[in-house]
Amino acid sequence: MEVAYLYSKTRSEFGKPCNFSDGETQVVESILPTNEYDEYYKMRNPSVASTSTAPRMSETEVNTDRVVTTSTSMRHTEGGWPKDVDVTEQSDVTRFRKKAEKDESYQNAIKILGPIVERCMKQNNTVDIYEQYFKNEDTEDLSSEPPSAKGLAVFRDPSPIQRSASSINWHPEANSSKIAVSYSIPRFQDERFKDPQLSQSSYLWDINNSNRPIVELAPPSHITCLRFNPKSTDTLVGGCYNGLITYFDLRKPNGPAGQCNSLETSLVENSHHDPVSDVFWISSKTGYQCASVSTGGKMLWWDTRKLSEPIDSIIFTAQDADNKVTLGGSALEYNTEAGPTKYLIGTEQGSVLGVNLRNRKINNGVTSYDNGPGKHHGPIYSIQRNPTHHKFFMTVGDWSAKIWAEDLKTPIITTKFNGNYLTRGCWSPTRPGVLYVTGMDGVLNVWDFYHRQDEVAYTHKVGNIALTSIAVQGNVQSGGKLVAVGDIGGSTSLLEVCDSLCVAPKDEKATINSIFERETRREKNLEVREREMKRAKALREEKRKSISSDNNDESEMEDILKKIDDEFAAMLQDNSKDESP
Repeated sequence: MEVAYLYSKTRSEFGKPCNFSDGETQVVESILPTNEYDEYYKMRNPSVASTSTAPRMSETEVNTDRVVTTSTSMRHTEGGWPKDVDVTEQSDVTRFRKKAEKDESYQNAIKILGPIVERCMKQNNTVDIYEQYFKNEDTEDLSSEPPSAKGLAVFRDPSPIQRSASSINWHPEANSSKIAVSYSIPRFQDERFKDPQLSQSSYLWDINNSNRPIVELAPPSHITCLRFNPKSTDTLVGGCYNGLITYFDLRKPNGPAGQCNSLETSLVENSHHDPVSDVFWISSKTGYQCASVSTGGKMLWWDTRKLSEPIDSIIFTAQDADNKVTLGGSALEYNTEAGPTKYLIGTEQGSVLGVNLRNRKINNGVTSYDNGPGKHHGPIYSIQRNPTHHKFFMTVGDWSAKIWAEDLKTPIITTKFNGNYLTRGCWSPTRPGVLYVTGMDGVLNVWDFYHRQDEVAYTHKVGNIALTSIAVQGNVQSGGKLVAVGDIGGSTSLLEVCDSLCVAPKDEKATINSIFERETRREKNLEVREREMKRAKALREEKRKSISSDNNDESEMEDILKKIDDEFAAMLQDNSKDESP
């Protein structure tokens, strides 16, 4: 049944506003219930049914496309000069400026702009927008903060053949974000050398862009160590796998865009005959001299302007039981603050050598440290002076790290033996008591001698493969927060450590110095006691020998007297026989 109601009104009432009013309720229609459909529906017992409200989902994997970003630059040049003025000629520029300054429009413009510029300068002097608040306050105590580190980026070797990140060196400028990474294959006669796709290049990276290197260095052979020149930051020196020394100048790339070829390379006959272990720029008037060391047992000094032959050399030897043995240099340390003529060398035999060029007359200036139980049981892969207390230095080799004093032949501190072989190590440039050590298990261990000397302060898992290199950025902006770690797969991981590992407490410098001095005095006392024990033992041995010699003299005298008595008795017996009738 259709229920409808028709509203009707005239045309003249269209468009008028509605006038609603309350009224009584009226029932328009009432539909009574009916039973005519009961036969189609039957009553059923209640039943229980379970349903799941969780949405149905399927698991799929999607590999997104890699987004490669590039950094572009814009070059701004000075313009607006007339055509008759040569900007490169200083005389033309000076003549045009004098002429322009005499113009009335220029003078009027200066009169108008002068008060405005003066007002802006006064505002800047009133409110210092670059002011550093609380810079004179005492350093905040961060000892309660637990040590931690987080990964920021990973720089992968662009070569299709896997190589190791053999060395890492940060740009020496404070506001620079560049990092130099050298790549090589450390294994001798590796099968990868036969592959024609194997690249020999090393790269300069920008830590803000991990997709692509900014400069490709093309050397004559794989670079095993690479360093920026601290005086001329656009130049680098590298040691090669075949023993050559190569020199790069980023201002003279000598190659296609984005590639820098070596500017100078040493001759094969005058170079190392083993892979170069490390190379350092040394203090010189010209700023072009460097020193290198290799496992062949030679230390060479070079002038990068003329690499045809070294300017000086030293061969490391040690006296064995039968003959002299050549010691191969596996690590090098040079710090001008410790002395411009002092060098430290770690050898493949596990011993430490000190070189002082001022004492060349005495054993060629080479001093050997402990070759007994204090040395490492394997090659020394890292050696570095403490950044604050230069007379103390650390070495990393076998399963432990050791701290030495320059005036003592035995180590003053030895860390606990690690379960895995250690590969590299370095000091924190901002905290004199923090030591970073890498291992074959892909773990970065951080020792904090300011808090405790018997346990590792923090352990960070970088990867599942061996770590081969490490470097900490030491400029003012980063404050020692950025740590670059390279592995055997060619990847360089950039880590950022917490403030407790890079901000030094106000008394840490004095505390670490007192710890090192205390351990030095202890070792010296032990050496004195050992010498006294040896001297006492020698005296006892000498006394025992003298007593035994006296006893031997008395027995010899008794034998002589007995022999004389026997001879006298025999002579008397003969005389008695002659006198008998």
